Amino acid sequence: MNKLKQTGITCIIAFSLTTFTTLHTNNTDAANNQSDKPKTVNNIKLIDSETIPHNTKYKNTVVGGLSGISYNPQNNKWLLISDDRSEHSPSRYYEANINYNQQGFNNINFKDVNTLKQPNGSTYTNKKQYDKSSKNIVADPESIRFDPLSNHLWYTSEGDRTLGLNPFIRQATSNGTFISELPIHKPFKMSANDKQGFRNNMALEGSTFSADGQSYWTAMEGPLLQDDTVPTINSGSTSRITQYDRQGNVLAEYAYPLDAIPEKPGKNKDANNGITEILAINDHEFLALERASVQAEDNSYTNHVKVYKYSTENATNIKNMSSLKNHKVQPLKKQLVTSLNKTDLKHIDNVEGITFGKKLPNGHDTLVLVADNNFNKEQQTQIIAFEVLP
Repeated sequence: MNKLKQTGITCIIAFSLTTFTTLHTNNTDAANNQSDKPKTVNNIKLIDSETIPHNTKYKNTVVGGLSGISYNPQNNKWLLISDDRSEHSPSRYYEANINYNQQGFNNINFKDVNTLKQPNGSTYTNKKQYDKSSKNIVADPESIRFDPLSNHLWYTSEGDRTLGLNPFIRQATSNGTFISELPIHKPFKMSANDKQGFRNNMALEGSTFSADGQSYWTAMEGPLLQDDTVPTINSGSTSRITQYDRQGNVLAEYAYPLDAIPEKPGKNKDANNGITEILAINDHEFLALERASVQAEDNSYTNHVKVYKYSTENATNIKNMSSLKNHKVQPLKKQLVTSLNKTDLKHIDNVEGITFGKKLPNGHDTLVLVADNNFNKEQQTQIIAFEVLP
């Protein structure tokens, strides 16, 4: 892809050699000290936002539906997963270079695209071609993460109740070849009476590895059928965040309190709110993206996106509760880090992915977000960078 934007600032500043050496040493020491500490996120500052043009083509694929992003600091690789259900091109993820500094983005270039493979080695099929008698299934990829302990990657699929397909968690090689599948927690699965399990298009939307890489966490976008009703403009709801060990055993699970929908939709129009991604900060703190989409009378959508920090400390472990009804539960405690709607962003689209990016020269961490355009020309594929302020 062509360079999207070039930002350059040239400064000529005269320092004596002694002054420069002192400043350089102090900055290096500060950066090193910063990197030795456990990550924290309390305040973030917008750096820049870049848009990938609609209908961008890369290696015979349509770039769109980017719903997850992951950065590997060991090799400076970025992964972006598309939630294309093999309708435009086979289910896939992209490798990219995303270059930015404290002033803004320099360029975003795609380096490769890899198709995700099923256990039988074939690509995922689409809904029109799906046959229940076949072993080929439809994937709805939503979240992707580098495995910090190997060169593999893990990704989630939301499933599809209309096709009888449960959500899944799968591990793949760096080129998308299937390795293994983790069994999802039983309460998420569909029941014969259709009164239990995930809601369609509100399932395994988020995932993250723990800070030490020893466990894997997932987030349900919305409440399970047996747990709660969906958010309304008058009340929030409850979703589930689950910790698995690397073999797929459930270690812990917590109730996440979803916000109410922030504004009233048009008459007979849609509105929703849910978790679109999570990200581990340290051993007990995580970030959660909450995105509410509200449809107006003219069918346009307004997106309300918030970044919350939540802690697992003192929350009730609900892993043995098949339903949250009739249980007294202490949910996760969350605090607002930022509302994207209150930043200088000129447009806020369907933000669905978040990852820690590269460190800045001052030693500060960065957060990079991605928005899914749903392959819709009225929406935007956005890449948004924030600086984490200590």
